[in-house]
Amino acid sequence: MKVVILAGGRGTRIGEESSLRPKPMIEIGGRPILWHIMKIYSYYGYHEFIICCGYKGQMIKEYFTHYYVRQADSTFLLQNRQTVVHESNVEPWKVTLANTGLETLTAGRILKVRDYIDGDEFFLTYGDGVSDVDISALLKFHHENGLAATITTTQPAGRFGAIKIDHTTNRIESFKEKARADQAWVNAGFMVMSTKVFDYLGDGSMMLEREPFEHLARDCQMAAYKHEGFWSPMDTMRDKEYLEELWESGEAPWKR
Repeated sequence: MKVVILAGGRGTRIGEESSLRPKPMIEIGGRPILWHIMKIYSYYGYHEFIICCGYKGQMIKEYFTHYYVRQADSTFLLQNRQTVVHESNVEPWKVTLANTGLETLTAGRILKVRDYIDGDEFFLTYGDGVSDVDISALLKFHHENGLAATITTTQPAGRFGAIKIDHTTNRIESFKEKARADQAWVNAGFMVMSTKVFDYLGDGSMMLEREPFEHLARDCQMAAYKHEGFWSPMDTMRDKEYLEELWESGEAPWKR
């Protein structure tokens, strides 16, 4: 079963980092966040990836072009201009890198890799978020429901405390840390899609998360897998620093 990763966006909210490289190549603990996402799926036995490239996609291609050599000991015979690569303990990954365009929207990116997807279903996620979601349980849930699409949903931890104000006097009465239970459920990525979803993508000139998702929901063809564990996107530098701190502390919940 293939894992499709959307990795073509510009990621402008993360500032200077995304001007130098595509967001999926921004590093956490010395490895691109894309690598961290792939390790999550690989832990559960899914080793075939289709990466939808776009903005600065050549950097993703260069990374995987040299990946094997980068992980191995090498001997350079300078006089003969030869390189001997010794045994390398690399992941058993098969990675297809597809150029899906610079300005293509998410529905269009998926359409552009349709020919690389075999079987009746595939995983789909974004190239900028990590989680400790149980991929096996997610797939089981998808099969039990038998719908065209399942998305992992979560209640992100509140970043801002709630303030209770007496509106007569404008005095602050109390502070309260915003609990997860107070948060709305959001799309955390880590989706399972039947190939039936291609019938909802039109010509691809739209965001997957708008009309296609709305039409799937209207037709009762979308299920929500509720994940109450860890999930974090990497939308801002603050998010990056948070993930970096978790990794460096040895307490990264997504680490496999």
